Amino acid sequence: MRSSLLLPFAEYGRSVLGTALRYIPCTGACHLLVIAGIHGEEPETTFLLSRALRGFEQPFENIAFVLCANPDGMTLGIRCNVNGVDLNRNFPTSNWSAEAIYCRSVLEASRDTELSPGSAPGCECETRALVALIETLSPEAILSIHAPIACIDAPSKSPLVEQLCAAFNLPWRPDIGYPTPGSLGTWCKERKSPECVTLELPRMSLEALYDRYGESFSAFLRSYSSRR
Repeated sequence: MRSSLLLPFAEYGRSVLGTALRYIPCTGACHLLVIAGIHGEEPETTFLLSRALRGFEQPFENIAFVLCANPDGMTLGIRCNVNGVDLNRNFPTSNWSAEAIYCRSVLEASRDTELSPGSAPGCECETRALVALIETLSPEAILSIHAPIACIDAPSKSPLVEQLCAAFNLPWRPDIGYPTPGSLGTWCKERKSPECVTLELPRMSLEALYDRYGESFSAFLRSYSSRR
């Protein structure tokens, strides 16, 4: 396996701290945009995507990638961005709420960590940049990678969902089980495009994640691209 990525990057914005927000473009029309690292406390999402992509020498014709949508948060080891905002509750949706968000420090804990949805919908520069990128690329579908609930979360069992369930051997869930106002998924649903599917990785060590899913993730990307 290569020690580094050979695929080219392009900048689509800047974070609060001025960190470059970068993505890997595709060479043609974007059919799928894969997004990892929107929550800084979920570094396994970026790790697994990076490992899977190291096996490719050329950009995909129709798949683009955001390795880390929240680089400041990941660098600091926090779920939110440096303003304390959960970026996945900051999208400009009709159900966006100004109320504080409470998340779990670990999956079994009560919701013991308070985060902000921002002062207004889409107020954070990372959110605005990601919205602009999606609108520019106009993908048919988005795969948003999270952890550690271990499922494929999507409103309906589409062909993409079935492919992901098979590739990752994870169950489909039509609902994550709690409200997500201002989320990327809600924003896509309200726009009726693109389809947004959430891959929730299980709680595993980084090495175990790659051992279990590295080859199947790479195979899914090859297969998805070749069928288009």
